[in-house]
Amino acid sequence: MLRNQNASVAEAKKSIANYQKAIGQSDGLAELMVYDCERASGFSAEVGLQDEGFYIALVRMFEQALQAITRLPAAQQPPLMERLDAVHHISQNIGYAVDDAMSNLLFEYGTYG
Repeated sequence: MLRNQNASVAEAKKSIANYQKAIGQSDGLAELMVYDCERASGFSAEVGLQDEGFYIALVRMFEQALQAITRLPAAQQPPLMERLDAVHHISQNIGYAVDDAMSNLLFEYGTYG
């Protein structure tokens, strides 16, 4: 089912960096970051991954996505924030303090609590 799947954090970050260099549109960058968080949290929930480095990278990307979203016009923010909220919800059972880190970030950026 999940054979030959590559869960490379480095490849995801490289794709986002390449987009930023080539096009760099704020809305597209935020979209890619949110998408990366969605895929990473979904992958983890599906396979029960036990990789602290993977989760550290997920939380970092979650924060970068929040930063990117808050730089967008207010009208563009809600759909992306809803998707990040879903990532947060999926990540509540991961462990490695991912839920706490995401909750703290959502609070810090004024979108939670």
